[in-house]
Amino acid sequence: MLGNKRLEETMSLLKVEHLSHQFLDKQLYSDTGLVVNPTDHMGITGQNGAGKSTLIHIITGDLIPDEGKITWQKHLHVGYLDQYAKLTPGMTIFDFLKTAFDELFEEEAKMNQYYTDYATNMDDKLLEKAGAIQSLLEAKNFYDIDTTVETVATGLGIDALGFDHDVSELSGGQRSKLILAKLLLEAPDMLLLDEPTNYLDTNHIDWLSDYLNHFEGAFVVISHDYDFLDRVTNCICDLEFGQLTRYTGTLQQAFRQKEANRESYLKAYENQQKKIEKTKAYIRKFKAGSRSTSAKSREKQLAHMDVLTPPSTRPTPNFRFPYAATATQILLTTTDLEIGYTKALLPALNFSIGNHQTVVLKGFNGIGKSTLIKTIINEIKPISGEFEVASTVQFGYFKQDLKWPNPLATALQYLQAEYPEIKPKELRQVLARTGLTSEEVMKPLKQLSGGEQSKVKIAEVLLTPCNFLLLDEPTNHLDDDTKNALRTAIKEFEGGVLLVTHEEDFYDDSWVDKVLDIEALI
Repeated sequence: MLGNKRLEETMSLLKVEHLSHQFLDKQLYSDTGLVVNPTDHMGITGQNGAGKSTLIHIITGDLIPDEGKITWQKHLHVGYLDQYAKLTPGMTIFDFLKTAFDELFEEEAKMNQYYTDYATNMDDKLLEKAGAIQSLLEAKNFYDIDTTVETVATGLGIDALGFDHDVSELSGGQRSKLILAKLLLEAPDMLLLDEPTNYLDTNHIDWLSDYLNHFEGAFVVISHDYDFLDRVTNCICDLEFGQLTRYTGTLQQAFRQKEANRESYLKAYENQQKKIEKTKAYIRKFKAGSRSTSAKSREKQLAHMDVLTPPSTRPTPNFRFPYAATATQILLTTTDLEIGYTKALLPALNFSIGNHQTVVLKGFNGIGKSTLIKTIINEIKPISGEFEVASTVQFGYFKQDLKWPNPLATALQYLQAEYPEIKPKELRQVLARTGLTSEEVMKPLKQLSGGEQSKVKIAEVLLTPCNFLLLDEPTNHLDDDTKNALRTAIKEFEGGVLLVTHEEDFYDDSWVDKVLDIEALI
């Protein structure tokens, strides 16, 4: 057993030891660790704000932890899905994707120079060097690069944007897909992926799942899309109570074991707290009396006790979208509506959405789902045709991007600026119903996780009565508890709903009245 353990440690690609880190008032990790082996297809799970993305920043060296040791296998090529990678204006999508092979292009330039030099001095060593590089290029399928780029770009739906499209003109979602495609083309030894499915539709998630299942290296993926995790992982590392716990087997098996471990932990925590309080009472009573020596001894024991991390005090998400009554039966009607910015993205649209009706808008990313919503709320004008929104309609709009007028403002300050007529106490209550803690609502928005920022956006929708919900990818970044609360709130909403989501397991026929598949129109 000892020999096997030593072998595993030698083979591990990544080893995290004694990791502890506190972010403001929150203890994210407490003397915990993580090992990633060459065959691991690992999923990282945990509630919003638990510290999953922070973990990636620590292991990539972007963030220095309070304590801990990070050890990577030497000469390991690690690929990280960096959402903030620089995109040069004027560069096309195709040219950007080809930068994944910059090292090979440099080798090709060396080879050509060797051949050029050989033509003038006939040095056989130059010919040998050129031949070695050519063998390398052939082994790396260098001469099929264009085909490889097109295959990956098509798999993720980037080809629909046009390979000549300027990368600086891409939306946030399109940018994320482009960076993911470049990362996959680089074919590193190990992948680090943080919410890779957020801007992918069902077909492209299927393609990515297949790609990862055939990926020969290791990967670590953070995702709240449990269906996706279940398809691509062979082990789960869950983050709770400041500890990283590894589980093997299916996601369902991992969560069953996690629940059993959680119950054991809570009992141990409760028993320890009773022991601590009993010891403190003894110290207070006898510290100055005849048993002072014994009291001081217990005080030393208490100081050296390994105190368990308190269970999360995070409120359970539970909310309802406020309904503005309307007798109107048809909320939206489109007639030969063509949407887009300079040219129509789709054929003419003809559909209607009634009051008390929930409609799912389906189609690949970039096809025009968000553009349709922006047209409905008059943010952009239609190319042609028309649409009619009932005069009594009051929209509740969830916008998928996490952009803020002032990222340094707290969640409470942001809502106070948007709703100055509402008292801070009521704003706090609404934020709490989304599952945000009292500490989180006082943090700058830029310091909140993606899931926590999404909860602030949900809180916005909860503050204004409406009868027509427009929800553009509301499940992105959300943990399972918040998704369940969101699903319940949509089902119980009395008005009309237009829902855009790539997570097909989020909805079903029991409460969705109609699915509009835009792809079927092309």
